[in-house]
Order: sequence, then structure tokens, then C-alpha cells
Amino acid sequence: MKRVGFRLVMFLVATAVTPLLSTVALSADGQDVQALLRDPAEQDRLRADRDREREDQERERADRERERADQERERVDRERERVDRERERTEQAYERGRNSIEREQWARAVEQFSAIAADRAPRADAALYWQAYALEKLNRQADALARVAELMKSFPSSRWLGDARALELQIRQRAGQSVSPDTQADDDLKLLAIQGLMHSNPEQSVPMLEKLLAGNNSPRLKERALFVLAQSGSTRGQEVLGRIARGAANPELQEKAIRYLGVNGTNTNRQLLADIYQSSSDVGVKREVLRAFMVAGDRARVMTAATTEKSPELRIEAVRQLGAMGARDELWQLYQKEQSVEVKRQVLQSMGVSGDSARLIDVANSETNADLLRLGIRQLGVAGGPKTGDALLAIYARQKDPNVRSAVLEALFIQSNADALVSLARKESDPMMKRRIVEKLSVMSNTAARNYMLELLEK
Repeated sequence: MKRVGFRLVMFLVATAVTPLLSTVALSADGQDVQALLRDPAEQDRLRADRDREREDQERERADRERERADQERERVDRERERVDRERERTEQAYERGRNSIEREQWARAVEQFSAIAADRAPRADAALYWQAYALEKLNRQADALARVAELMKSFPSSRWLGDARALELQIRQRAGQSVSPDTQADDDLKLLAIQGLMHSNPEQSVPMLEKLLAGNNSPRLKERALFVLAQSGSTRGQEVLGRIARGAANPELQEKAIRYLGVNGTNTNRQLLADIYQSSSDVGVKREVLRAFMVAGDRARVMTAATTEKSPELRIEAVRQLGAMGARDELWQLYQKEQSVEVKRQVLQSMGVSGDSARLIDVANSETNADLLRLGIRQLGVAGGPKTGDALLAIYARQKDPNVRSAVLEALFIQSNADALVSLARKESDPMMKRRIVEKLSVMSNTAARNYMLELLEK
């Protein structure tokens, strides 16, 4: 009995003491944790972990933002390329229509200009005029008048309205009559008579040329008359040419007059071109003036447009003309100061056209913008020169980015530098890059390339 009672007492004591011991143990552990947290080294480690986590999050956010920016830039580039392709397509279609007019293929011209007018393309007003002109030549006066009316209604500010009203008057005068179109021989006889008169009595021929240019004559006759006028040395003739260049005729004649002013690039003509550029708000007119400056060799005014013009499109055009003029120093000055990536892209392209390989090598060695870096490398292929091949090989060896290396391959391909490409192919261990090199060598008509292809087949 005593033994049973002793066991019961011990059980009760153990039951009471165990929770107490556990509490003491937990208290000790808590004190250890608190002591650990108060340790400066541990606090620094925890803070470093938090900072590292925050930096990782910032880096991920920056990567996402950069990716979104890249996607947006690609979208903008695709849209710009689409607009450029559409404009180029329209220009080509318009030129085909004008060629049909020149060949007196009236039915074909009607069809070609109809598509441009229906799309409301940039030259839709001109297309409507030429469509009406061709329809009148086909004796389809009612259809021609309908096109003239559409032109006047849809484009009330068009510079083709004067020509359209003259054509309308002619059609109404001929209504109900069988009209024979003007023949090419008639135009040639008129031009021969005018040219002969120009040699013998220039002042008397100028009013006749003015009348031809203002009337409803064929495009060929008007363009030839303008050419004869531009060749004349008479003061009156130059005044008439200047008025047309300022916009006193339809846009096509204005563009040609501006070009003639550039061809005969006297100081007076250059100043006139500068006045036209300053006074005009038409981007197309300003673009023609910049091209005329290039023909006239007026590098200073082209440079002024490249640095001060607010329109990115015109600045890019000015930079393009500087490349055609071989203005290497001006282009390098622009590249160092320019902030717009799009303008800098055109500068690099113009540097390639001008053959400035030395500065393109500088760009390839120092440019931090990946897109500009790749373009600069590709333009080394366009520029050519004895040192560019070695420079491109050095860039390939130094750069590990496959996109940059691909730009080097493109530059070497543009140069037809098969020896350098074969050299790279022999050393390249990356299967993908080697494949790119071999793809380029496979389409090159070069002994070194063919020999390497045979070497690959024999392995």
C-alpha cells in the first residue's frame, strides 16, 4: 500500500514539474534569439539580405520596363516602315501613271490613277487631275468632268485646282464634239519653234513659254517648256522660273523648277532656294529644296537645316544629303551632339555613304547604345577602306554578343570579304554562329568562299 502511494506521489510531482521545465527551456531559447538579433553582425547580414532582395526586385522591374520599351520601339519602327512602304508604293504607282500619260496610254493611265485616288493617298488630288486629263483624251468628257468636280469638292485647297479649272473649261468648250488628242509631233514642233526663238530673241520667247506653262498643254510640253526657260539666261526667264519654284504652278512643275535652281546653283539661286525653304510649310517642297542645295553644293545651308530644323523628317533628309555631299566633319559633329536615336541612325548611314570608315570604327569601339552600335558596324561594310576588315575582325574577337557578331558578319558580307569570313568560320566553335557564316559564304561568288564550301563537303 505504501509502495502504491509513493508511485502516485511521484507521478503527480512529474506532472507538475514538466510544464515548468518546458517554460524555462522556451524562455532560454527566446533569450538566445533576442541576443542573436541584438548581434550587430547578424543585423548587417539581415539588412544586406533585404537590400539584395530589393535590388533584385528593382532589377526585375527595370528589365520589364526595358522589355516594354523595346517592344514599343519595335512597334514604332514597324509602323514607320509600314508608312514608308505605303508611301513608296504610292509613289511608284503614281510614276507608273505618269509614264502612261507620257506614252499617251490613256486607258491604262485612267486605271492606274483610279487606284491612287480611291485610296485617298498623299497624291490623290494629283491622281484625280491626271485621271480627268486622260479621260478627256479618250473623249469621255462626262467622266472627266466628274473627276474634276470630285477634285474640287474633296481637295478645296489643292494646288491642282488651277489646272483642273483650265481642264474643265476646255472640256466644256469641246462638249459634244469629237476631239483629237494633241499629237507628240505637234508638241515637238512647238518646242523647236520656241527653242529657235530663244536663241534669236529670248525676251520674246519668254511670254510664249509662260503661256504654255499656264495653259492646258500636255505634261511633256510643259516640262520641256520649263527646261527651256531654265536654260535661258534672260532676266525675265529667271523671274518666271523663280515664281514657279515659289509655287505659282502645280506641285510637279514647282519641284522641277526647284531642281533647276539647284543645277544652276548661282548665289542668287541659292538665296532664292533659302527663301523658299523658310517661307514654305510643305514638307515635300522643303525636301526638294534640301536636295537642290546638295546639287548646288551648298553644304552650309544643309548643315543649318540638319541642326535647327524642328521636323525630324526634314532633319533626317538634311543628314542624308550631307552624306551624299561627303560632309564627313559635319556628320561627325552632328553625331556627337545629336540626342535623337533616329537622327543618329541616319548620321551613321550617311557616314557609311561618305566613306568615313575611321569615325565609324570609333563608333564601333565606343558606342553604348546597342542598336546604334550594330548599325555603325554594318556601315563599316558600306564605307569600305583598307583598315575596316581588320577592325571588324577585332570587334568580332572582342564582342561576345551574338547580335553584335552578326552585324560584323553582315559588314564583311557587304564588303565581299570572303577571306575574313572563312578565317572566322575556321575558328568559330559556336554552331549557330558558324552556320551564319557559312550561309553568307554559300551565296558569295568568290574563290575563297567556293574553296571553303568544297572543304566542308569533303569532311
